[in-house]
Amino acid sequence: MEHAAGDFVSKKLEGEDLGLKQIKVKGGIEEEEGEPLSPMAQMFQEPESNVYIILSVGFKSPIDPFSFKTNLLHTLLNNHPRFSSVQVADEKNGGELKWVQTKVELENHVIIVPMDEGDDMEPKAADKFVEDYISNLTKTNLSMSNYSKNIPMWDCHILNLKTSDEAKSHVVMRVHHSLGDGTSLMSLLLSFSPKLSDPLSFPTFPAPTKKPIPSPTSTLFGACIKIWSIFLLFWNTLVDVLMCVATTYFLKDTQTPLKAPSSAVAFTSRRIVRRTFSLADVKFVKNALIN
Repeated sequence: MEHAAGDFVSKKLEGEDLGLKQIKVKGGIEEEEGEPLSPMAQMFQEPESNVYIILSVGFKSPIDPFSFKTNLLHTLLNNHPRFSSVQVADEKNGGELKWVQTKVELENHVIIVPMDEGDDMEPKAADKFVEDYISNLTKTNLSMSNYSKNIPMWDCHILNLKTSDEAKSHVVMRVHHSLGDGTSLMSLLLSFSPKLSDPLSFPTFPAPTKKPIPSPTSTLFGACIKIWSIFLLFWNTLVDVLMCVATTYFLKDTQTPLKAPSSAVAFTSRRIVRRTFSLADVKFVKNALIN
């Protein structure tokens, strides 16, 4: 299993220092329009905040790479401009990074993982293979040299193998968090899921209904409700501030099964472990934490 590794060094410097494409200026007018990065996206450019989003999706049938690339072009790239954009340094504004759209070559983003055993692999061995593959992806970075080649910072890995959860193929998507800033993962997933009856439409969900608020029976009663609501707002804010200060100095967090045993755990290496949970288990954990 091979992965492209590279040190991700990125700071808000001049475009030449970053190896980024410069925005050419001619006659005082930019030849390439660009949208400035959000403060959060700029933060994720710092070496200490080099964060990636890892998304794994299982499918009930093997994936045809050609069909996958074709649908990727008409769904993800059309609906999410960030995935066809690169971050460039504007030399006119002191190297400020901006989003500029570029041509996407899917061959640079869609990776077909070769399977020696294929369908002959045992489900448990396939589970371990997928888990190790995802874990190794978290240890490597998308090379910063991609910027000089105008390649957006994301990739998809196709694994055609059957796992114990009855999935016959998996897609692992890795996205630099600066692209994912402000992007809903559910919207991203739905962009791959058009309706069978109308391939140009996407699934719709009923809007949540709100319970009607009964109108006050008198003006005096309504005024009392508003005064009480304002009092509760100030009271809860005061309690939260005092609890925060007290926790900082002498109180301790409630001991739960999810709490780390010591602060030393924060400095140990981590890896992604693949597990399947039932909704009943999720509800059990939720009730245990509440109680």
